[in-house]
Amino acid sequence: GSGSGKRSRGPVSKRMILGMLALIGVFVSTYLTLFKLGYIGTLKCAVGSCETVNTSRWATFLGVPVAAWGLGFYVAALVLAMLSIQEKYAESRVFSVALVALTGWGVLFSGWLTYLELFVINAICVWCVTSACIVAVMFLVSLADLRDFRTA
Repeated sequence: GSGSGKRSRGPVSKRMILGMLALIGVFVSTYLTLFKLGYIGTLKCAVGSCETVNTSRWATFLGVPVAAWGLGFYVAALVLAMLSIQEKYAESRVFSVALVALTGWGVLFSGWLTYLELFVINAICVWCVTSACIVAVMFLVSLADLRDFRTA
């Protein structure tokens, strides 16, 4: 209704930003997954040692390429964000909580991977750093979206 019009635009626009960031993440993680699975011969990496990182023993987690875990994460975030902007869910705090939980987990996982790059593998993958930055921004945006419900 007209009384909630102004309030619903806040979370919807933040959720749209989350969807856009997730879509960018889908492209980055798809690129890295395709490399790991052998469909792309060499990674285009302007800075750092992408191949060193992506061919290390740490590039696989529970038998699945880390990039594929990232792809699953970004697809889940994209689906949640796209569902959450539907009019019937625009006022749902559940989606905000789910996005904070998902992206918070993503930040922890990305932090662990960044630690491995810096202190175990001793190489940096610019694509991985890009993904970690996307996840961090997604987490901050999802926190802002959740905060909108607390201040409404």
